[in-house]
Amino acid sequence: MPLLEVRNLNVVLQTQRGPARAVRDVSFTLERGETLGLVGESGCGKSITAMSLMGLLPENAKVTGSIQLEGRELVGLPERQLCELRGDRIGMIFQEPMTALNPVHTIGHQVAEPLRLHRGMSASAARKEAIALLDRVGIPDAARRVDAYPHQFSGGQRQRITIAMALACGPDLLIADEPTTALDVTIQRQILELVRGLVAERGMALILISHDLGVVAQNVSKMMVMYGGEVVEDGPTAPVFANPMHPYTLGLFAARPRLVGPRGGRLATIAGTVPELVDLPPGCPFAGRCRLTVPECHVTMPPPHEISPGHHARCIRLDTVAAEKKVAA
Repeated sequence: MPLLEVRNLNVVLQTQRGPARAVRDVSFTLERGETLGLVGESGCGKSITAMSLMGLLPENAKVTGSIQLEGRELVGLPERQLCELRGDRIGMIFQEPMTALNPVHTIGHQVAEPLRLHRGMSASAARKEAIALLDRVGIPDAARRVDAYPHQFSGGQRQRITIAMALACGPDLLIADEPTTALDVTIQRQILELVRGLVAERGMALILISHDLGVVAQNVSKMMVMYGGEVVEDGPTAPVFANPMHPYTLGLFAARPRLVGPRGGRLATIAGTVPELVDLPPGCPFAGRCRLTVPECHVTMPPPHEISPGHHARCIRLDTVAAEKKVAA
């Protein structure tokens, strides 16, 4: 039995313009120790998918499908029982540590809180463990700074504190939602190395959400490319990077800055913008922005087509893509 099994997950959000399908028929499994990356532009459904796993969606959200944690169904689970899972079996590193941390409580109080709630530790025992966790994630002089407040730390240190909170109870699944946003590249590398080391050390499963393809390439074993709330391409990371096939994935790869090549050149871009969720076409969500769009693309979303073992793409123009790649080679 996999640690996490998601089947036909759909999330509909109620907006002023009507219902918006933020996540559409997403399915995947995750074993203990496995790492999964979610890739795509902002607004493609990555964070909503993660929030669905945590049960942290808006009250007006309608969720259908199945989310099972070692066989236990999470969709429809009462809030009290979801609270028992959050911070215990499922931990989350949020994108912005200053909004994830409470400014009126010390960091020691916040790191110790899940230990008191889920492990029943006394205040003194939880404080001692909080100091050990802060030291483990690289907070200098943790025993002295445990009573400091979030604003007294740098951005990189605040992110380390949120990691300590997420790992306090030794979760089975860790979700990292853009954990290095707004950090310089040196701190970014340190944070990712810390997360990677802790995941390997504790045997956790990891879901890493990022728009940075380099981060995904270096930190996860398999990946899903999302657009318009749907998974348009997925598979083991190495084969997807070696042979991307969906036009959207190819667009993302082409837009990456390169260290080699002529200076002063313009970066490739994907035409158009991500449509509002209420304006998505009935067929492929990328139809219209894709230069290979034909009328059939607007009719229905094609099923996954296997490119290689475990590697799938959902596009009716894959033959054309393959032919163009062959000519380019």
